[in-house]
Amino acid sequence: MPQQPLSQVPLDATWEWQEAGACRGADQDLFFHPQNERGLARLRRDRAAKAVCARCAVRVECADYAIRAREPYGVWGGMTEEERERVYLRIELANFPRQRGEGAAAAAEEIARAVAPQALGYA
Repeated sequence: MPQQPLSQVPLDATWEWQEAGACRGADQDLFFHPQNERGLARLRRDRAAKAVCARCAVRVECADYAIRAREPYGVWGGMTEEERERVYLRIELANFPRQRGEGAAAAAEEIARAVAPQALGYA
């Protein structure tokens, strides 16, 4: 069976939401791990990125885009690569979210959990 490409920009993708992103003034290296980053260094960087996302007005739109595009890299909408991968594995390819908002609806619990106090290291 053919597989969907790792990343595929949705046909209805819009970019206006990015203008309001809390990440606009942040160092972009915070959201994308360097090669071979592991352990505590990666956990700290991911948590710092998630803290920016937690205060973002367009976090859900960002996560929706990343899920629908199957973004393979970085923290998007507070979700790490591993958190999104679990969503990708849970949703059957035939039912994968395509329309704006469907990614956010399909992964609402995961999106909320991504910036919960536990995910940020507060609990």
